[in-house]
Amino acid sequence: MSTTSTVGTSDVPGSDTGRLDDASRLRIFTVLAVIVLYTEVAPIQFTMVSAALQKIAPSFPAAGPNITWSLIVFGLIGASASPVIGKLSDIYGKKRIFLLCGIVFAAGCLLSATTSSWPLFLAGRCLQSTAAGMAIVAYGLIRDLMPHKYVPIGLGISATGLGFSAAVAPLLAGYLVDQHSWRAMFWVLFVFVAVMTPLAALVVPESKLRVPGRVDIAGAVLLSGGVATVLVFVSKGNGWGWSKPTTLAWLIAGAVALVLFVIVELRSRVPLMDMRLLFAPRVSLVLMTAVFAACLVGVHSYAVAYMVQTPSESALEPTIVSRTLARVAQATGHTLPPELVHVTLTPGYTYGDGLSLMQFALRIGLGQGLVAMLFGVIAGLLARRVGARLPLIGALTLFAATTVALAVLPHTWQVFAVTSLGFGAALGLYYACMPILMVEAVPPEQQGISVGMLGAAQSLSTAIGTAVITAFVSAHPITTSVSVAGRPPQQSPLPNVFADRGYELGFWFGAAAAICALLIVLVMKHGRTPATGGAFTQ
Repeated sequence: MSTTSTVGTSDVPGSDTGRLDDASRLRIFTVLAVIVLYTEVAPIQFTMVSAALQKIAPSFPAAGPNITWSLIVFGLIGASASPVIGKLSDIYGKKRIFLLCGIVFAAGCLLSATTSSWPLFLAGRCLQSTAAGMAIVAYGLIRDLMPHKYVPIGLGISATGLGFSAAVAPLLAGYLVDQHSWRAMFWVLFVFVAVMTPLAALVVPESKLRVPGRVDIAGAVLLSGGVATVLVFVSKGNGWGWSKPTTLAWLIAGAVALVLFVIVELRSRVPLMDMRLLFAPRVSLVLMTAVFAACLVGVHSYAVAYMVQTPSESALEPTIVSRTLARVAQATGHTLPPELVHVTLTPGYTYGDGLSLMQFALRIGLGQGLVAMLFGVIAGLLARRVGARLPLIGALTLFAATTVALAVLPHTWQVFAVTSLGFGAALGLYYACMPILMVEAVPPEQQGISVGMLGAAQSLSTAIGTAVITAFVSAHPITTSVSVAGRPPQQSPLPNVFADRGYELGFWFGAAAAICALLIVLVMKHGRTPATGGAFTQ
């Protein structure tokens, strides 16, 4: 596919993508609102599931620290599917693929809500990963349908939402989980999509832009397989042994598949993505920035919510004593007084606040989400005036600063609340600037697959960040030493509780990733001029 193709190019005089240039403002912003609201299922589910992970874990005790795969598989499958979904939207129509992704997402919610099987729960999460593709297609719809002057603002709003995921989702998740169960979250998501799908079908027009071609199946398989095997190595390497040949085989297989992907795409008559465009600095540097920056998002989203909802050491001891007494009574038929059970936790931890999910939402999640929403709009306005690079520099600086603070300051909910405000501002700036940079970098006929690659990079890196911190915390378990009636103590790991050191290493990894992303953006030449909404893309 040539990057110089003019098929359907909306910026060529006389061409038509269905842009709403002559529509009223009410019509324009109604379409934008429905697109954004429908797309919010992606951040809504991420906000809910990442915050509720500590509450979901007891339902699947066999998962142990692998409970984080609830988040990892979403990023993994989302990363694998996003480029394909972007390509399909270019070929068959963005609105059609947009709605199809929503239907598949709803099916995944239904499966996760009703199953008690850990593998089936993960299968539901895999189906839900099409929400990542919905966001990708939404960027294309906004570029094709919105008047050019509204495109940067529309992308900024789309990246951070209309406030539902920011303000309502944390509170809703807290209420549903605390008053009902974590399954209620998936039922609500199912109903939300069931209502929004016909509304989007009625309100949002179809883009008229089409790019003749087909999906490169070989390229899609190599890309998906390479991403999957590398991620398995990252997430399981600590438990399996990083240097074992059987573990390294996953890394080698993934690297080979990704190299073959590039070779196949260079030789393909109809590649999944034009490799010359992919390796152009204006595209490759944006993707490299996403690879590093989104790692931090995976670290932060898992760690903060999990830490503050973990019970304190003093609160856990009575629970351990009562469980020990129950086991002794069941085994011997005798009931012992609690003072005969002595519990020691080693090496101990300091971060447990024992917050309910609603308390987490009110004290931390709500503030972070609202700030992110506000700064997403600000980023869109700034991009129109000075370009997207400067606000992105601000985002990455805030990312690094707040994460270093998390690594060195006391692990109390008050510290998390303050740092999360800065992190929320960084989230809003970052997620608004990245699609703006990509839209400005590519011609319209390459926009779907290009933003799909951006979505793949961000989804994959979020999953990698979650996998890396999982490896760190799994290597630093809390061990319980229990002595009954003066007998020699028995030691065992405390399920779903980990030492401070594991989280601190995760925060340092996230901060280093943010600094790497910042260094890339500092040398980036792209994004230094006011954003045009793709009007002058060459």
